[in-house]
Amino acid sequence: MISVVVPIYNEEENISAFHAAVSAVMESIQEDWEIVFVNDGSRDSSLSLLLDIQQRDPHVTVVEFSRNFGHQPALTAGLATAKGEAVILMDGDFQDPPEVLPRMVTAWKTGAKVVIAERTSRAEKGLRGRLFPLFYKILGFISDFPIPLNAGIFGLLDRQAADAINNLQEGNRYLPGLRSWVGFPTAVVYYDRADRAAGEPKQTLLKLFKYAMDAIFSFSYKPLRVGLALGGLIVTAALLVGLGLLVAAIAGHGIVNNAGTVLSILFLGGVQLICIGLLGEYIGRIYDEVRRRPLYLIHKLHQPTIRVASLTEKTFREVA
Repeated sequence: MISVVVPIYNEEENISAFHAAVSAVMESIQEDWEIVFVNDGSRDSSLSLLLDIQQRDPHVTVVEFSRNFGHQPALTAGLATAKGEAVILMDGDFQDPPEVLPRMVTAWKTGAKVVIAERTSRAEKGLRGRLFPLFYKILGFISDFPIPLNAGIFGLLDRQAADAINNLQEGNRYLPGLRSWVGFPTAVVYYDRADRAAGEPKQTLLKLFKYAMDAIFSFSYKPLRVGLALGGLIVTAALLVGLGLLVAAIAGHGIVNNAGTVLSILFLGGVQLICIGLLGEYIGRIYDEVRRRPLYLIHKLHQPTIRVASLTEKTFREVA
């Protein structure tokens, strides 16, 4: 079986068309399959649409959260619910095109345990279109661990890789990084990332900023080393300034009494605040891990009873 995990948050404009498109592609693959929709506390009619589809289609499972927990927890819940020998992660707004799925499955069947869908282009314009390339450049420079750039959550995980990620317990998750961290033979498929088919982006700039912080602070110690580097620069600058003032005093030149002191205090204070802020990001994540709160709470799991009966009947016929 191949599972397709799709987080949903206020996607009423896209759900029906997306389900039809993915179903058509999965039927063409000629493998047993399921779609696991994770309703992440949607406030529109997304849940009712998903439940209607689930009643009609025995391939569909709906995970209903107790509230909105976020994109990464929704993917984590879908990954834990999926039963397939391969699990595909994708968004439900058509930016991850269903037409790419057969190429992922082909790469998996030829031996890849992890298949990464890497973008060759993206349709986002404006501020988002500028910030995403900047984020990947910064992540590539600052990460202590090699993470494929221009690749989001869109991809395929073999059951072995999916179980390895499910066993990781960290709370602040960046799944593209975890996917790379677990290793296993990896293949890459390339695609052009489309714009949303309908509706507005559900990830606000603030949420994307937190997503970027989780990526950076989960896979890099370099921000901590920035404090050490700045400290070394300040000590060096202080020694040079002190040497210059000493030389000026010996030469009999006048020295401005307060300017150097004020500038030194402001500069040192700014550096200290930056370092405290960086430490705060790491300490906050440590606090999250120590509390051990669950990433999500499931209000109800809607599973297809028709599918269970049909699979039981199929197994009985095969044994007979």
